[in-house]
Amino acid sequence: MVEAKQQRIAVLSDVHGNLEALRSVLADVDAQGAAEILNLGDMVGYGPEPEACVELLRSRGVPSVLGNHELGLVEAQARGFFNPQARKALDRTREMLSDDSLMYFRTLPRALEAHGALLVHGCPPGLVSKYLYELDDEALRETFALYPHPLCFAGHTHDLERLSFLPKPKAGRIERKTLGKGLVSLDASARHILNIGSVGQPRDGNNKAKYVLWEPGETLADTRIEVRFVPYDIARTAALIVEKGLPTVYADRLW
Repeated sequence: MVEAKQQRIAVLSDVHGNLEALRSVLADVDAQGAAEILNLGDMVGYGPEPEACVELLRSRGVPSVLGNHELGLVEAQARGFFNPQARKALDRTREMLSDDSLMYFRTLPRALEAHGALLVHGCPPGLVSKYLYELDDEALRETFALYPHPLCFAGHTHDLERLSFLPKPKAGRIERKTLGKGLVSLDASARHILNIGSVGQPRDGNNKAKYVLWEPGETLADTRIEVRFVPYDIARTAALIVEKGLPTVYADRLW
């Protein structure tokens, strides 16, 4: 008997208005035969083509969670989480977005559940603007206690990292591991948060767009996750950032 192939799902985050990166990632997703795409928020912000990115993801029927940039565009009090430079970029981003996209942001959930996993932008179980790197080991243990899922996907930091809660007899130890290109090792006896990096503005020392391919299994032992690195036209995006009047630092960061 031929063994049934596991469903392949693309999980991406932090597109940040970078249409060139998004198009390249979606082309790779299609080439890899992914049957589903899930998005962890921050479709906009920093980048020069926010409306086109939102339209493309919506046209593909991609479910998304609320990112802190979407939140900052629809809730005035959320702007307090942004530094002055980021607020300037947020103001310019708002000028480039349609009313329809802004209304769409208001419908986005703070978390999604899919195939037994939890998906959030910032910190589980549903914090949009909280960075995982702000949590020490004790705070992470408390965070893991707030939700039951063995696997959680998160974005927000633009870095690739695995945070794991190892149960007894390891006494609830927290393990942190930087991720790179390729397959992700998961201890089937532990619970994990995977920070999947950024499509549109990576900050992990490699300028390629990042996303993950996920093949859920009955257990974590049967689950397969691969980090994908995708090249794209950085020069075009960087030039457009300057042309559209966004802070030039966001062009510089792409390189």
